[in-house]
This record gives sequence, C-alpha cells and structure tokens, in this order.
Amino acid sequence: MKQIVIVWIVFLLVNLTGCVSIPSDPALLTFDQSRLPPADISLNIPGLGPCTDNPDRTLHLNSDQPVTVLVHGCFASTGRFRALAEVMAFHGQQSACFTYDDRDSLMLSSAQLATALDKLSGQMRNKQVTVVGHSQGALIARKALVADRPDALRNKELKLRLVTISGPFSGIAAAEQCGSPSPLVRVLTLGLVQPLCKIVSGDKWFEITSASDFIRQPGELLGQVQSYLKIDTDERGTCRQFNNAGICIEHDYVFSLDEQFYKPVDEAKVVKNVEVKAGHVEIVGDQRVAPLKLIAVLQQNGILNQTEAKRSAAFNQLLTKLYLADYANPSQNGESGYCKACAYPD
Repeated sequence: MKQIVIVWIVFLLVNLTGCVSIPSDPALLTFDQSRLPPADISLNIPGLGPCTDNPDRTLHLNSDQPVTVLVHGCFASTGRFRALAEVMAFHGQQSACFTYDDRDSLMLSSAQLATALDKLSGQMRNKQVTVVGHSQGALIARKALVADRPDALRNKELKLRLVTISGPFSGIAAAEQCGSPSPLVRVLTLGLVQPLCKIVSGDKWFEITSASDFIRQPGELLGQVQSYLKIDTDERGTCRQFNNAGICIEHDYVFSLDEQFYKPVDEAKVVKNVEVKAGHVEIVGDQRVAPLKLIAVLQQNGILNQTEAKRSAAFNQLLTKLYLADYANPSQNGESGYCKACAYPD
C-alpha cells in the first residue's frame, strides 16, 4: 500500500501542474532596448516589472506608447519571457512582465494582476494595454479581465487586448482525481489524494480541475476588452528534445485540445480562435527553438508589428542569438544541434 501512495505522489509531481521548469540564466538580467522610444517614467508596481530576472523591478516606460504585459506559466520566471520582450522591442514595442507565486490561488494571482494593471494605467497617458498569458498564465490573464468579480479592474479608460496561449480552460485532465477522486483511488491512497494535490500544486490545487468554479464559471470579459486572440496548440507528436540519433527524449505534449477548448470561453463575442500545430514550449520558444509560429500569428493579428523587409536579416540574427545560440556548436553540448526553426522567413 505504501508503494501505491508513493507512485501516486510521483504521478502528481510529473503530471498535475502541466508546467515547464526552465533553469535560470545570468543572461536573462537584461536585453537590448535600443529600438524602443525613450522612457519618460519610472514605476514601481507590485507584481509588474521588466521582463528579466534582474532584482531591480523598476519599470522604465514611455507613457505615450502602448504596453504589452506578459504573464508566464508556472515554474517560470519573468526572465523566460525576456527573449519575447526583446523580439517586441526589436519591433519598437515596449513590454512589462507580471510576476506571481505559481502556488497561490489563481483567483488571488488574477486579482493581483488586475490591481497591477489599474496602477499601470493610472500612470500612462496611452491607455492601450495588451495582456498575453501562456499556459497557467493564460488562465490568470483572462480571469483578471472579467467583469463579474469583486476586485475587477476599475479604470474605464483602459483599452485592452487579450491574448492567451495554450491555456487549459476546461481544466487540467491530470488533476481530475484531485477534484473528484474515485472510490478506488481514495482507498488506494488512504484518502490522501486531495491533501497530496495541495502539497504538490499549492492553493490552486482545486481551481485547476474541471469541478471548480474557476473553470466552470469563467466569467464575461470587461467591456474594455476590445479583442481576444485565443491561441490553442495541437501538441500531439511534438518533441522538446532529440538525442544524437534523432530520437525524441523529451516530449512537448502538455495539454490536449480538449483541455484548451471550453465553450463558454471560446464562444465569447470578442474571441478569435487560432489553432496552431506546436508543442507547449515550442510555441513560446526556448534555447532549442525560436517561436516562429507564435510570431507569425501575432503579426497576422496586429499584436506584433510587421518586420520590415530591410530588417529581416537582422531579425534572423536576433532570433538565433536569443533562442538558438546554444546549438551553434553541437560539439559543446553533446547534442545533435537539431532545431525545429532556425530562421525567420524573409
């Protein structure tokens, strides 16, 4: 019986959160912002800061320009979106990143985001804010922008755009036993399923299940939300890492399309649904793959500015530096150097 409990704990650790752990990197402390308009304000807003791992969380922004707020998934630092922030900066668009404790209640985290957005908008002359959330961050981003919550955004002047990527809006399948454990599971785990779920995933343990009000009652978006681009990823057959023989040694499948589709979310008035064949990490990029598919979707939908033809070569070089530098010399890391995307199309 003890062995069964241990196996169940391991299962929860591997499958419950649907998160991706990526190590910290000193290079994530800063990025090139030379193409951005000069900053005219410095802000210290709890939860909001530059998209780096720099301990100085002061935001330096141009108050006359729009801002894109990036919301990471769990186990990720704001620095994991540094590369995407630099991609935006290359196109002249400024950004900020929302930081939260990924073990907190999702309602708490989304409330903190809503408060941060209110404070940000109060300091900006330009009231256009785009909120982009990936994975668990997608759940937090959307919930922060709903009207029917006691701590909803107050600033009526805000002009909001929402983008969610790979969000499990119908609940995380691997967490279903946390919400409604079967009698057999209760017996086999000595009634410890739900306490174990809380130990593994924190205060959000029930909210990520399909039985929770957080999932069942997603809420209507605020009237200030002018558009909602919902990007769902078909992650079947995707791979995060190959060995020298070209065999997948780490899959990139985290959420199914069924976990991402949820009728009350997908059929809202301002929603535009886009389905992309891409892995869970591939879509936002890491050291092995540049997020070309995401960049294309964002540009097609006016979220990211178009790349000028005369600057495409420079953009290719930037993408290689940001995402693929570790694979420039395969002999240094003992891997094949395989990457799914190595250049932005001219």
